[in-house]
Amino acid sequence: MKSLSFFLLTFFVLLSLDQTFAQRKSQLSGQLTTWANYRDGHDLNLWVGSRYIPEFSFQTGKKDTSFFDMEVSANIVGSMGFHPFDTAMTDGNISPYRAWMRYSTQQLELRLGLQKINFGSASTLRPLMWFDQIDPRDPLQLTNGVWGALGRYYFLNNANVWVWALYGNEQRKGWELIGTDKKRPELGGRVQVPISSGELGLTYHHRMADPRLLSIDTLGIIQIPEHRIGFDVKWDWVVGLWAEASWIQKQQGLGLVPSQALFNLGTDYTFGLGNGLTVVAEQLIIAYDQRPFAFEQPSTLSVVSMTYPLGLFDNISSVLYYDWSSNSLFSFLNWQRSFDHITLYALAYWNPTSTQLPQQNDLVNPFSGKGIQIMLVYNH
Repeated sequence: MKSLSFFLLTFFVLLSLDQTFAQRKSQLSGQLTTWANYRDGHDLNLWVGSRYIPEFSFQTGKKDTSFFDMEVSANIVGSMGFHPFDTAMTDGNISPYRAWMRYSTQQLELRLGLQKINFGSASTLRPLMWFDQIDPRDPLQLTNGVWGALGRYYFLNNANVWVWALYGNEQRKGWELIGTDKKRPELGGRVQVPISSGELGLTYHHRMADPRLLSIDTLGIIQIPEHRIGFDVKWDWVVGLWAEASWIQKQQGLGLVPSQALFNLGTDYTFGLGNGLTVVAEQLIIAYDQRPFAFEQPSTLSVVSMTYPLGLFDNISSVLYYDWSSNSLFSFLNWQRSFDHITLYALAYWNPTSTQLPQQNDLVNPFSGKGIQIMLVYNH
C-alpha cells in the first residue's frame, strides 16, 4: 500500500509537469539473474534460483537547468533448495526494489521514496554502512533500499551538505544489532568538504531502536534512543589512503552494551604487473563497551581484495578476510566473463559457518561454509 501510494503520487506529479517541461524521456530496462549454488555440509546443499529486476525510468526537463526524474523497479525472485534426491524446499517473493522521484538543479538534489543511501571512504569493512547491506563479495552489489527523503546541496568548491529523514524501515541495516521503530522517523545529515588531495566527511544520525523486534521480554522498554557520529577522510597520493570511523551510543537498557565503536584504516594501489593488479587492504577494529572508547575487548578484522583483468572480457578477483579474535579465515574467488548483454560468473568460497561481519544481504546467496556458485546475468 505504501509503494502504491507513492507510485500514484509520482504519476500525478509528472502529469502536472507535462506542460512545464518540453523534453521527456522514458526507458524500460531490467536484469535477469539465474544461479546454481552448492554448499557442502548443509541439509539442503544444492540451490537453484532466478531473480528479475525490471526497471522503469522517466526524465523530464534539462540537466543544465533543472529536471525531474524517477525510477521504479521490483525484485521478483524464486529459488529451490534440495538434497538429492529426498528433500526439497521452494521460496519466492515479489517486493519493490527502488521507487523514488527526484528534483535536481546544478547544485541541488531532492529525492523522495525507496532509495539507496550510502557514503564514506572505506570500500570493504565500512563503519559507515548505516543504511545499506552491500556485500563486497557480491558481483552485482545488490542491496535493499530505505524509505525516506534525501536532500543534497553542492557548493561550487565541491563541498556538499546532506540531510535526510527516514520512516518505516524496521529491518536491521548494516551493523545494527536491533531493528528500528518503524513509527518513529530517523533523522540525520552529513557535511563533506574537499581537502588537499582528498576529502573529509562528518555524519550524524538519530533513530529509535525497537527491542520488541528481538522477540524477547523487553521489560516494558519499547524504544531505545540511539545516536551515531561518523568520520571519514580520504587522500589520493602515491597510493590511496583512507580512515573511517563510527561511534554509536544507545541509552542503557535490557542489559545491552550501550557503546559501539568501529574504526577502519585502508589503502589501495594498482601495480604495473601484466594488465594491472589492483590491491585493496583494510583493517577494522570493533569494540562494544559500557564506556565510550574504552576498547576493553576489541575485535580485529583484516581484509585484502585483489582484482586482475585477464583480458578485454575476462576478470578475476578474490577477497580474503581474517578474524583475529577467532583465528578464522574467510576466502572468496570470482571469475567473470563478459559478453554484449550477458555476464557469466563462477564463484568459489571457503568460510566459517559463523561470523561477526555485518548481517548478510538477503538479496545475496549466503557465502557461509564451503561452496561453489555459477551465475548468469542478462541485462537489457
